[in-house]
Amino acid sequence: MEIEERNQFIAACLNEGMSLSDVQKRLVEKGVNLTYFDLRLLAADLTVNWTKLDPKVSAKPKPTGPEATVLDATPAGTGKTEVTVSRLVRPGAAMSGDVTFASGAKAEWFLDPSGRLGLNPAKGSSKPTEDDLVAFQEELQAKLGGG
Repeated sequence: MEIEERNQFIAACLNEGMSLSDVQKRLVEKGVNLTYFDLRLLAADLTVNWTKLDPKVSAKPKPTGPEATVLDATPAGTGKTEVTVSRLVRPGAAMSGDVTFASGAKAEWFLDPSGRLGLNPAKGSSKPTEDDLVAFQEELQAKLGGG
């Protein structure tokens, strides 16, 4: 099985709601041996709907009626970029956290082990502006004690 084919298979299984353990078993059936840890790191880089795998998130009832519009509305920008540093680091990252940009856009940020900065925009969020990105870098540097 080619690497791209393997990755597509893993992403498809996870998007169906399969656990990593079940995916690992299905891979063994196909002759692909990955440790659970390697599979977890690999899965972190794939495009997966993780809410299907989190019963707490998927079990929440969706609001209906007029209040649904209010609850689902993305709040307008606060005028200030807010950065948080997560205590639990995502797999494959040296540090990670969340950012809400002054424009209202939201994303998850991470530093890889080589020190490269990455952003994963939140689903349904607008893209940050250039000014947002500059403010984010300044705020992150201040949070990490470098500025």
